[in-house]
Formats: sequence, C-alpha cells, structure tokens
Amino acid sequence: MPSALFGHLPLPGKSATTLPAFVYGTAWKKDLTASLVLQALQNGFTAIDTACQPRHYREDLVGEGVRKYLSLNSNISRSDLYIQTKFTSIHGQDPNNIPYNPKSSLREQVEKSIETSLRNFTISSSETPYLDSLVLHSPMPSMPETLEVWSALEQYVPDKIRNLGISNTNLYTLMELYERATVKPAVVQNRFYAATKHDTAVRKYCNERGIIYQSFWTLTGNPNLFKSKVVAETSRQLDVQPAEALYCLVLGLDNTVILNGTTSVEHMKADWEAVRKAQEFTKNNSKQWEQLVMDFKKTIRQLVA
Repeated sequence: MPSALFGHLPLPGKSATTLPAFVYGTAWKKDLTASLVLQALQNGFTAIDTACQPRHYREDLVGEGVRKYLSLNSNISRSDLYIQTKFTSIHGQDPNNIPYNPKSSLREQVEKSIETSLRNFTISSSETPYLDSLVLHSPMPSMPETLEVWSALEQYVPDKIRNLGISNTNLYTLMELYERATVKPAVVQNRFYAATKHDTAVRKYCNERGIIYQSFWTLTGNPNLFKSKVVAETSRQLDVQPAEALYCLVLGLDNTVILNGTTSVEHMKADWEAVRKAQEFTKNNSKQWEQLVMDFKKTIRQLVA
C-alpha cells in the first residue's frame, strides 16, 4: 500500500481528491488562526483541517487565511488546496456558543453547520463554495443517531462536499458505518497513541478499504516513542530531530497522513524538509528504510517481534 512520504494519497471513491503527508491542524489557535493558516500555506502545507466548533476552532478565520493566501498567489486556485471541516454534535459544543439551534432535528443541525462552513469557505462571489471533506467529529451517542447524521451529510455529496469521514471512532462503529452507509467514509481521523494500541486494528481495516487514516496527537501522545531506539536511529540516519523522525516513521505506515498543528514557521519548514530527506534516503537505502519501518511497527506492536 502507498506511503504518504512518496506522494499524495488518493481518497477512495470518485472524487479524485488526494492528501499530502501533512494536514495543517487549526484547533486552539483562537485569534491567531488566520495568520497561522496563511503561514502554513506559505510554507509547504496545501491541506487544512478545521471544524464548525467555536469551542476549539475559529473556522471563520481559517477561511480568512485561505482567502488571503489565494489573493496573494494568483497562480494558485482553490482546487489546489484540500479543505476539511467537521460537524460537531451538541455534546462537543460550548453550550453558550453552538453554531445551530440545539433544539432542532439532527438533520437541521447538520444543514445549518454545513451552511456555516460553506459560507466560511466562500472564496469569491463568482465561485461556488465546496468542501473537500466533511468529517463527523465523533460518533453520536447511539448508532441510529450516527447513521441519521451520516445520511444528512450524504445529501451534499458529491457537489458541495466531495468526501465524508469520521473522527474519534472505534473499530466496531467504523465497521457498522461502513457497511450501512451509502457514501463510504474516505478518511478516519483518530488519536495515534498507546492507549488504543496505536489504532492497529482500525488502521488495518482502513488500509484494506483504501480509507486514509489521519493521525493526531502524533507527538504529544507518544512521549515514550521519542525515547525508542528506532526513532533515535531514524533521527541519526536522516539527520533530523526526533520529532521529525517520528513523523517520518508514522508516514511510513500504509495510507497514513498526519495532522500537524505547529505554530512555528521554523518547524513547518523542518517537518517538510524531513519528508524530503526521507525521500532522498530511500532512493539509495530502500532496504534500510524498510527495516526502520519494520522496527517501528514492532515498537508499536503492529508486528510481533
């Protein structure tokens, strides 16, 4: 299966959408959101993740940053970017700042949320806004409710929304959703950390179906991996920092991309440079790279030593 280290990964389905190695994460950036999005786009990022959830995101400022970037780069169009947002249920919203009427039906909540997101990502009056992916931020409290929300999302595909995804899901919810949905999930966005055994079973299920796995908490959730032998050896071989080495190893897993929310321009550049170094390294050291990835899989218990 393909690795995001060596090129964009195609999402399953008919949309022709692809994902690069890193998706810029915009949570918790508050009033700095627009400027940070602009900096990210100016320093290698072409994919952005956000949510219609004022509690943790300023989706409106993400849109502002995207518009600013496009206005400064006439040779780049909206179609060159990947924009992903989320529908967040009332359970994940600030009760004092919900972007829809919490007393309305689930379908109406979805419709209002998407209406807001499309407005936030309207580039110009002459262009019809669309979203490359809409992710259900978390499964609903029950499977029937999850399917009801998913059905409401499906009505926007493929015109206003190109792809659908789900976040914070376990394997069994994902399996049932995949089996019962008309529009199958194209992305799964989950925490990648030891508490879930690094999502080995979920990632295997995704890989078998071409679903792109989006890893988050990749650095903050894995302090022990920083101390591992394979990260130290990868850091030495690629001549990169341990954080960048860990990123490269995760990207070496099949059909996996990473949410990267750095606020440092220096780190933005260094992370993309690490990807380039990994690409160069594998040209002449493919067997060594395969061994590093194998050792990493053993470290996260994806393979038994």
